[in-house]
Amino acid sequence: MTTVAEPAVRPMANPSPVTMAAALNRALADALHEDERVLVLGEDVGTLGGVFRVTDGLAAQFGENRVFDTPLAESAIVGTAIGMAMNGLRPVVEMQFDAFAYPAFEQITSHLAKLRNRTRGRVALPIVIRIPYGGGIGGVEHHCDSSEVYYTHTAGLRVVTPGSPADAYSLLRQAIDSPDPVIFLEPKRRYWSKESAPLTQSDLRLDQACVRRAGTDVTLISYGGALGTALEAAEAAEDEGRSVEVVDLRSLSPFDDATAAASVRRTGRAIVIHEASRFCGYGAEVAARLSEQCFHYLEAPILRVAGFDIPYPPPNLEQHHLPSVDRILDAIDSLQWQETGARRATVGA
Repeated sequence: MTTVAEPAVRPMANPSPVTMAAALNRALADALHEDERVLVLGEDVGTLGGVFRVTDGLAAQFGENRVFDTPLAESAIVGTAIGMAMNGLRPVVEMQFDAFAYPAFEQITSHLAKLRNRTRGRVALPIVIRIPYGGGIGGVEHHCDSSEVYYTHTAGLRVVTPGSPADAYSLLRQAIDSPDPVIFLEPKRRYWSKESAPLTQSDLRLDQACVRRAGTDVTLISYGGALGTALEAAEAAEDEGRSVEVVDLRSLSPFDDATAAASVRRTGRAIVIHEASRFCGYGAEVAARLSEQCFHYLEAPILRVAGFDIPYPPPNLEQHHLPSVDRILDAIDSLQWQETGARRATVGA
């Protein structure tokens, strides 16, 4: 659990628009330039530049010994990266899509996550596994999973996900510098979103959440691809007379209890928003932690707006599956506002 002071609102502003894909590309280039131990490997990351062009131009700039393609064998890719890290390198692995990473799951959970503990700290594995995840791109099955909870449940892994281009740059630089293995989840529907912001390392720590928008009535807690939807919902709620705070978790594991709890104590209400299925989803853990820490501050139960408990639907139906602004606004409206007002009036009488 992190213990941090109550954060200031961190606006996103700068004169130069940049996409998240370009910000990630710049982060990889800067890391490769500054540290000769850094390598980039994966399926089609070399000549093609990655399915989403995140590694575009890196092989030409740094050579095939540092940015190179691998066979279509995810377990072998991660196993090779583990061997590289054990011998002093800092590999950055790319999986083409979220569900394509499952063949490597045994390597990740049995070896990558456990080796440092198993060797009592003598062997560190500074590996970053980049995984494009989530929906919103009209992809078919195996291309749109929100698999974050599999990794957050695995002790020994850091799991982070950016919600904006500037944060993507900063988080990836910090992840590559980390001595721990990091699962770096990239919200693929935000690859082409643009932000005017400097690409610099933030003063936020790798494991620290932040408040993206200040408010007084209710806290929306989100991350990754759903963060933008939460911010849109906050804007719409303001037109309806609600002051909505938005917390960007950034780090899913470890979890920044202090920042999230401080926000909920201020507002007295909370909604957790994510794309993954609701049942046993990441929001369940967030709701449980906040209920334990903020129970006497709550004016209503903590709610969740999430994907439905179904396999990912076909592209023409995904707009119904993913959390939307309307679903979030409906959840805000259901937070017992009338009951709270009546209770306060009774107490006052």
